[in-house]
Parts: sequence; C-alpha cells; structure tokens
Amino acid sequence: MFSSVDWAEVLLPQTPLLETFVRGTFTYLSLFILMRLVFMRESGAVKISTLLVIVLVADAIQNAMAGDYHTLMDGLFLVIVIMGWAYALNWLGFHFPAIQRLVHPPPLLLIKDGQLQRRNMKEELLTPDEVMEMVRQEGLEDVKQVRRAWLEGNGHFSIIPYQQRDTPKAVGQIDRQMQ
Repeated sequence: MFSSVDWAEVLLPQTPLLETFVRGTFTYLSLFILMRLVFMRESGAVKISTLLVIVLVADAIQNAMAGDYHTLMDGLFLVIVIMGWAYALNWLGFHFPAIQRLVHPPPLLLIKDGQLQRRNMKEELLTPDEVMEMVRQEGLEDVKQVRRAWLEGNGHFSIIPYQQRDTPKAVGQIDRQMQ
C-alpha cells in the first residue's frame, strides 16, 4: 500500500521556492489592498486580513492536497508565505501609524449630536435607513437620542446615547446611595 507512493513527489517541493514566495506575496498584498479599498469595513467581526488569510490558506492547501502544486511542501510553503504577510502587516501596523491606518481604519463618525453625518455616510455608502437600523438595534427610536455613533474599523457600530441606560453596576450604586 505505502510502497506504491512516490514520497519524493508527495513531499519534495517541485515549484521553485522563490516563485512560490513571489506568487504568494503578490496575491496576498494585491487582494489585501483591493479589499481594503473596496470593502473598507464590510467584514464585520472578522478583520479583512484575517478573512483574506482564511480564504487564501484554504485555497492554497486545497491545491496542495489536490496535487495542483504537485507536492505538499509547495502548498505548505505558500501557506507560510501568506500567514507571514498577515503577521508582517499587523506587526508593521503596530509599529508605524501610517500602516496602522491602512491595516486598521479609524472609526468614522456617523451621528453627531443627533444629526446624521451624511458626508461620512456617503463615504461608506450607508443610507439613512441602514444607520437607523443600527440605532434601533441599540433600543433607540430616533437619531436625536444619539450623542455620537461611529462605524468602527472592524465594521461594528458604536453608539453613545444622550442618556445612558441603567446598568447593573449603576443600579447597585444608586441603591447604596439611597441607604
């Protein structure tokens, strides 16, 4: 059973490592930039770089397993290149503010003092109905109840209403003050 397997063909890289590195680098960085420019904040809870790694790793390892790369090592090396770039961009973003803005976009103000910031909404192609949906999900009925609302870099919304709702901690503090 195992004697019929050509282990060299399965395990030894057949594609030059430099070619695999260049292809993986070009693909990752190109897709990262395109997704960052086109989708800005569409990824929700998953960062674009994480989503990109998942998609590319799945494709890379699938090709290696299916034999398109001819060996497992070709596919494994490509996975290492992709994950290396994901780590490198996060590391660079941590150490350099200019890259940080590319990798992790800053929050975008959507509501200020109960007023929609239509210019910012236009930048992200958000309609007033979509912003109202976000407001309603926080249990509010009108944008006039919102002091500030942001679209965060990860695609989530943050809302600060004019009157903060009671939290268990706040209720406990009130009870102690009444005693």
